Amino acid sequence: MKTTLLVARPHLSSDDLAIAADLLKGGHLVAIPTETVYGLAADLFQPEAVKKIFYLKGRPPDNPLIAHISAIHQLERLVQNPSPLLLRLAERFWPGPLTLVFERRSEVPGIVSAQLPTIAVRMPSHPCARQIIEAVGSPLAAPSANLSGRPSPTSAQDVLDDFEGRLSVIIDGGECSFGIESTVIGLIDERCVLLRPGAIPRQAIEEVLCTTLLDPPKNGPVLSPGMKYRHYAPKARVYLVDNQDDLKVSKGSTYLPDDLNAQNLYSHLRKADRLGYLEIVIVLNSQIRSDEALMNRLTRASCG
Repeated sequence: MKTTLLVARPHLSSDDLAIAADLLKGGHLVAIPTETVYGLAADLFQPEAVKKIFYLKGRPPDNPLIAHISAIHQLERLVQNPSPLLLRLAERFWPGPLTLVFERRSEVPGIVSAQLPTIAVRMPSHPCARQIIEAVGSPLAAPSANLSGRPSPTSAQDVLDDFEGRLSVIIDGGECSFGIESTVIGLIDERCVLLRPGAIPRQAIEEVLCTTLLDPPKNGPVLSPGMKYRHYAPKARVYLVDNQDDLKVSKGSTYLPDDLNAQNLYSHLRKADRLGYLEIVIVLNSQIRSDEALMNRLTRASCG
């Protein structure tokens, strides 16, 4: 299979939009840009198409996907009994990098939510992503467009590195503006829970809710992507240290990023792999430690 790049800066041409929409309507997968990371998209209401996502990524079936919508009225097809707290967050942060976990309507295929009674939903702010959703006329299921466990893709080249020859179309929308996944908020006993830290910080959400977010339970079902498995890991072994002297560095085989932040984390991890480094050493300075989302990704990607 030849992989074709369709350029969207920031919108797709009408001809390219028709190509992408027809593929998705026909049950195929298309890699799309969002403001967070690139997504591997399928029509959410086609279970056989959604199944291809799990197969292509090598993703465990108990790891739920996120539904992407382009307008608030599309929630009606996915959600029942929406919480006023979650709707307040949607009103404040959508479109944008916030995912909300609602009670799922029975019409939503169970494969999307790993058979859970809930559905994770977000409205991306990238104009190309919303353009495609509108053209398809259906919400899209779209986890990150990478092999399961690998660093998330923040450019079309990253998607090519994992799926060249296995995807017919990748939409090139340039570098992702946030470069890290969405924040995920759910409910437990009518209290909001931070299921996955992400592009919107905890403090910003707590200011809207006027209350403290709960941390997720240690045990139980996987309510959000990124909660259970080792994620975001490059081929090189990642070590987290308080001081560079804590680990003997092998010259020529160890990559030492000196400007690491949440926006460039995945590009650094993939760069190390492209250059053939065996180890990546991250020195945890105060700025890195203060970034909850960045520390979450580093911990899940690291060997210790």
